[in-house]
Amino acid sequence: MTTAAPATAPTTELTVLDPRDGSTVGTVAAATDEEVRAAVATARRAARDWARTAPEERGKALRAAADRLAEHAQELAELNARETGKPVEESLGGVMAGVGTLHQYAELGPVHRGHSLRGSVLAADYTVAEPRGVVVALTPWNDPVAVAAGLLGAAVVTGNTVVHKPSERCPHVGARLGQILAEALPAGVLTTVTGGAAVGELLTALPDVDVLAHVGSTATGEAIARAAVGTGAHVIRENGGNDALVVDDDVDPVWAAGQAALGAFANSGQICVAVERIYVHRAVAEPFLEALAEEARRRNSGGTLAPLVDERMREEVHRQVADSVAHGAVVLEGAQVPEGPGAFYPATVLSGCTPGMTVMAEETFGPVAPVQVVDSFDEGLRLAAADRYGLAATVLTGRIAHAQRAVAELPVGTLKVNNVFGGAPGGAAQPRRASGAGFGYGPELLDEMTQVKVVHVEMPPTAG
Repeated sequence: MTTAAPATAPTTELTVLDPRDGSTVGTVAAATDEEVRAAVATARRAARDWARTAPEERGKALRAAADRLAEHAQELAELNARETGKPVEESLGGVMAGVGTLHQYAELGPVHRGHSLRGSVLAADYTVAEPRGVVVALTPWNDPVAVAAGLLGAAVVTGNTVVHKPSERCPHVGARLGQILAEALPAGVLTTVTGGAAVGELLTALPDVDVLAHVGSTATGEAIARAAVGTGAHVIRENGGNDALVVDDDVDPVWAAGQAALGAFANSGQICVAVERIYVHRAVAEPFLEALAEEARRRNSGGTLAPLVDERMREEVHRQVADSVAHGAVVLEGAQVPEGPGAFYPATVLSGCTPGMTVMAEETFGPVAPVQVVDSFDEGLRLAAADRYGLAATVLTGRIAHAQRAVAELPVGTLKVNNVFGGAPGGAAQPRRASGAGFGYGPELLDEMTQVKVVHVEMPPTAG
């Protein structure tokens, strides 16, 4: 993205192919320049009345939107499977997670409040959380309903109006989601626009936008942050990750390989917090690599791995793998583009990796498990920390001292010990460095969507 808006947002069509077989899902028109500006203007007109709506009524409306989403869950799951290749059952899980998130914010929004302050006993001092205004939400394709529900729900329930642009890789899902939710909300509170980069660029450049909330690539997130310098918009962004997994010498290598496979191959590696690079202690490296390769073979032979979102993504994943092999990585499993239709890519295990290889230095976003053998936990921890991203990391260790050191030394927003996808409900994290900034989910997202006003009230002096 660039910081300057184009003179006009070109009128184009988004044609989506099913990544499972290459068939056409459908075509969606990209919003024109006039339609984008009109959507923001509509949100601005509706902002004052929605901000003045009682929090309890906003929560009630969001609860109704959640119930409508639940009624259409199967429809959206099947559409998501066609657009992104994510299996219907997993897609349904994402939709229902979105339903749960909307219900959560419907409950939390009305009790989101300020604080009393201690001042003079003859005065009242307190803070008020006020909506920021118009929120532009730019959401991804890899879990399109769940992620969008979080940003839209938190924005709406705190009194903001929203213009939502879903990813151009799943415009049908995004448009239908917008229709379903908007029918439960007052006119103008939620507007959906579809389109590619030009539409996103225009939205981020408009001065009448108060919040830019983005989940997606680091390059796009950084462009959004630069655009906000000119407009003054508040930015919330969860961007790319290159999450490390450190395997200590005192853990069961077969169990550790199962954790690594889960982290690297779930959703074909297309998860923001996927395991992207692995550092395994030399003492357990051989059985770990054997077990990890077997985990990959099992997925490849069983046909359980979903395709990547499209052929463009597959080309990028294979480019990274091929480049790393050319620089000395050893293929233990996978690494070959399969014949036939669709955008499938095999679960791939690479050994002999080094920090300079592309698969270790950049987010791959595919089912690739690159492994570097290290001589100590200290070395693994040091290499895990030496990265420009800061989303999440995992350590597998039986030593509490090593776990505590990981907590202290890894510069990430989320650290998981002995479970690659562990975490309690209601958690929230602040990504760091190239991975973004601000709370992108959880109760703290309500704070991001509001701004604090400090109030001081006291009696005037009496006359005479």
